Amino acid sequence: MYQAVMETFGWALAAVALAGAGYALLAAILAGRFRQTGAMLAPAQAVPVTILKPLHGDEPGLAANLETFFRQDYPGPVQIVFGAHDKDDPALGVVRALIARYPGHDVSVVADPALYGSNGKVSNLINMMPAVRHDTLVLADSDIAVPQNWLALVVEALSRPGVGVVTCFYTGAPAPGVNRLWSSLAAMGTSYDFLPNALVGTSLGLAAPCFGSTIALTRAALDRAGGFAAFADLLADDYEIGRAVREQGLGLAIPALGVAHAAAEDSLGELVRHELRWTRTIRTINPAGHLGSFVTHGFAFALMAAILLDFAPITLGLLGLTLAARLFLKYRIDAIFGAKSGSAWMLPLRDLMTFGIFAMSLFGETVHWRGSRFEVGAAGAMTQS
Repeated sequence: MYQAVMETFGWALAAVALAGAGYALLAAILAGRFRQTGAMLAPAQAVPVTILKPLHGDEPGLAANLETFFRQDYPGPVQIVFGAHDKDDPALGVVRALIARYPGHDVSVVADPALYGSNGKVSNLINMMPAVRHDTLVLADSDIAVPQNWLALVVEALSRPGVGVVTCFYTGAPAPGVNRLWSSLAAMGTSYDFLPNALVGTSLGLAAPCFGSTIALTRAALDRAGGFAAFADLLADDYEIGRAVREQGLGLAIPALGVAHAAAEDSLGELVRHELRWTRTIRTINPAGHLGSFVTHGFAFALMAAILLDFAPITLGLLGLTLAARLFLKYRIDAIFGAKSGSAWMLPLRDLMTFGIFAMSLFGETVHWRGSRFEVGAAGAMTQS
């Protein structure tokens, strides 16, 4: 009886694994279609823009990431506002060096310790707003690097009729100066797990995400949403900003480019804490979608099926098929988005880690962020624990 149950369970897992291989192939196809949409973009309107860059510490690769915002090929006036809670924050030293290197740029620096809720980044943004001079706002996290046409394409997308908020997909890139193994595995999670899921969700109309990699909106839309203060206690502030704008009857646009997120994880513990926070955030935002994402773990399910079915030849073939599909997706993402996240031999390890973190995310409400531990409520509000 026990053997029969295990065999039945094994074949069920094999069926899920086969669906996972199909999902990877679908994601690869949709990635190609997404980038093709960029061919018809019109030139950006030269409206004045303020870029908001909240900072917290001298992260690995910070200078190189921030420099990409000074090198934008944009025809209109651009103000960059940097903000930190501490005037002695080492990130501001990096900013001062960049200001000296690019003296012709319009740059403002804000150092203000005021807090308005449990989300420190949002408090930082609230403090930065009095320095803002333009009505088109573009936010981007400090660990993001962008191509030179980023601002032009983002502003063009925001100018389309009916669009109220713009965001960007992003890949992972190992940050310099940290453990290469863990940073590469973290970068691979972004490029080959998160990005394909986001592509499929948006392409099929199942998701309307808004990422901290880029959030562009007008000051008027932000004011109607209650300003940044409305998000001061929320974990998923980026998603909630996008949702608040969409609730005004405005649409979301995602231009056909990718930006890069610097993966600075220096240990297994850092990687797990970061990705568990990210995965539990997704569970809070979209519990049904998070649970349904089990189908994306084809390689892990194929391995479990092979073990339960005593490595029958058909299960070994399925294991090879799921791995081949995942490798094909990796090479498509690398070619289309220019990702350089990690080597092919690391992909099976990355897939098993991703499945383990997914399983962990199904239980518990605790996340770690910027050295603090928070409990996350059902509505996404954080309380420090």
